[in-house]
Amino acid sequence: MGIYPQGHWAVFLILTCVFGGGAAFMAGRGLALKWRPLWQLVIYMLILGAATRFLHYALFQERLLWPWAYVVDTAALMAGAFLGFRLTRVKQMTSQYHWLYEKAGPFAWRKRA
Repeated sequence: MGIYPQGHWAVFLILTCVFGGGAAFMAGRGLALKWRPLWQLVIYMLILGAATRFLHYALFQERLLWPWAYVVDTAALMAGAFLGFRLTRVKQMTSQYHWLYEKAGPFAWRKRA
């Protein structure tokens, strides 16, 4: 028995990872563009995780109040949101403060020498 006992991995990949992950990525990007703190991302992803669980329930007759599936869905959404947040924040820091910082990879920046 896995995360989804019915074996709907395609539903999880398409609904949670593609559609929900896209929304999470854009939410993380939007938070970074507005210079919001990272902790707000967690609150928004908890709400988006509940919405994703509702879509699983409404469209594919999966269990609505299943804590394990909610945790897995929300963790996947948080990963996508953090990816969008971090990529955008690195771009912001290296383009707006180009005299202070340079890229140190896709997820980090460092002070210029």
